[in-house]
Amino acid sequence: MKLVRRFRWENTWLVYATLALVILPVGLVIWAVPHPVDLYRSLPIQVLIAPLLFGFGWGIAQVTFGLSIARVGMAMAFAIVIGLSSLLGSVVPLAVFQPQDLLGRPGAVLLTSAVLLFSGLAVYVMADKRRQLQDSEINHAGSGRGVLLCVFTGCFGSMINMGFVFGHGIAEQAERNGVSTGSATICVWAVVLAAGYLPNLAYTIYLLERNHTIAHFVGSFIRDSSVALLAAVLWLFGMLGYGFGAEKMGKYGNSIGFAAFMAVTLIWSTSLGLFVGEWKSAPSTAMRRMRIGLALILVSMSVLGVGTLIH
Repeated sequence: MKLVRRFRWENTWLVYATLALVILPVGLVIWAVPHPVDLYRSLPIQVLIAPLLFGFGWGIAQVTFGLSIARVGMAMAFAIVIGLSSLLGSVVPLAVFQPQDLLGRPGAVLLTSAVLLFSGLAVYVMADKRRQLQDSEINHAGSGRGVLLCVFTGCFGSMINMGFVFGHGIAEQAERNGVSTGSATICVWAVVLAAGYLPNLAYTIYLLERNHTIAHFVGSFIRDSSVALLAAVLWLFGMLGYGFGAEKMGKYGNSIGFAAFMAVTLIWSTSLGLFVGEWKSAPSTAMRRMRIGLALILVSMSVLGVGTLIH
């Protein structure tokens, strides 16, 4: 998104979402699954409802996540969104499939993780407010709304993991049809992501018409679309990698794996945010708070994953 030249946000996001949520996943299903149309036709509607609904909810978060980055920056948006998504995306599968564990050690682990997470987010937000005072380019009024937008996105963002978890019926039917475990995972993702595409499509079309930016597709389409394609490939194969890993981890893969996946994403995105200079004008106090908040968030996710694993 930072490398595009002529595209506005809605131009980039439409191309990115179309590639990452529809074209690439469908292409992978066609490549990896024999007779994919017959597979999906054989699925009862009740098997598809949960992944479709969770996918649609996540699609809303996918839109607001892009807006969150534009309002508060990459480092800040990723910290809040990933922290909340990690907690909720790990807790819900555990609560649904192993509810008895909530009354034992895992329940205590979840409470500890939640306290650490919200402490870290509070410190991180204070660091960002301190940074704002030194940066005249930041829209202070919009930044507060941006933080709230990040919180909303984090809550809805966890639905992608819920869609994957509750789409196990799709994977089971695919395996009964002779599809390998890895390819069966792709079958689930294709459904969740396709549902998530709808809010992205609707909002970007609305912005294209409102801002009269359809013409921005002309002139730099190949270059800017190539950047969007790169983003789509990196994002999609990261998600597929998580799905493959979670399947191999067994009983708690969807909880531990998701926490580990989110932790690494948070470290990397924060590093990128620092690299592109989002905190270059921040005073030492803000930088110190940012590191403390980030550390607390990472410890929270580590407690969540390791605590569940030990159990």
